[in-house]
Amino acid sequence: MSLPDLPAQPDAPQDMAQDMPPEAPRGAIAFQGQRGAYSDLACRTAYPGRRTLPCPTFADAIEAVHDGEADLAMLACENSLAGRVPDIHALLPGSGLHIVAEHFQRVEHCLLGVPGSTVEGVRRLHTHPVALGQVRRLVAELGAEPVIESDTAGAAALVAGWGRPEDAAVASELAAALHGLVVLRRNVEDAAHNTTRFYVAARDTVVPPPGPGIMTTVLFRVRNVPAALYKALGGFATNNVNMTRLESYMENGVFSATQFLLDVEGHPEDAGLAHALEELGFFSDQVRILGTYPRSPFRG
Repeated sequence: MSLPDLPAQPDAPQDMAQDMPPEAPRGAIAFQGQRGAYSDLACRTAYPGRRTLPCPTFADAIEAVHDGEADLAMLACENSLAGRVPDIHALLPGSGLHIVAEHFQRVEHCLLGVPGSTVEGVRRLHTHPVALGQVRRLVAELGAEPVIESDTAGAAALVAGWGRPEDAAVASELAAALHGLVVLRRNVEDAAHNTTRFYVAARDTVVPPPGPGIMTTVLFRVRNVPAALYKALGGFATNNVNMTRLESYMENGVFSATQFLLDVEGHPEDAGLAHALEELGFFSDQVRILGTYPRSPFRG
């Protein structure tokens, strides 16, 4: 992918917008981070042509949707290397928003420098701590000093502002285009499968009709007693419903009950999932559907 003359809000090829539900609103899409962050790239890839709205925190991105500044929020929920994104699990259940789509974004780290700089001349490497953990081979090869920054795109902005050839950033190619940097080397990540999954959230529920290729995200709570989770999930096995993700976390710091976020294949009106959810209700004191949305083509 090459973005040498990227405009402020570029269009992406139409075949990159397969994750976008046709019913989705057409306004701005909010994300956490600075312009050029991977979340910004995810917005531009999944929803080409839309205005993207950078927000300092996930809570700010959610609030932007509530306030009407944006119609959608692109919220990172898990990464193939780093695991789950804790902030989203804490914020999304109480946000009042609904999941209307999912998007998978390949994370392709680039080594960025000011014009005229070289790989050999890099002495300091600036990036987010998670990204730093994904480019250990590069750090060892260069022998450069790793410098932690709050954001990959922010690191690119700093390097551009300093104008020093010995300072480089690890960030997206989009960040290079936005900040006038050059790509010294592409795909410097240690693992080729580095991918982030996003929930796309909106104020209103957008539920596709029953049929193949549907995902449902469910929030439920069980008491911390023996076999509670085993009994709660038994209905999914007996009704042949595939679970693709299960995350647990305490609610409000209380140890007497545990809250779970569950992604499953299927539509709530499908007989199998409907029966599984009914059985789940017998063993849970809270069952709430956070969203039913099209399955991303990335899943295959």
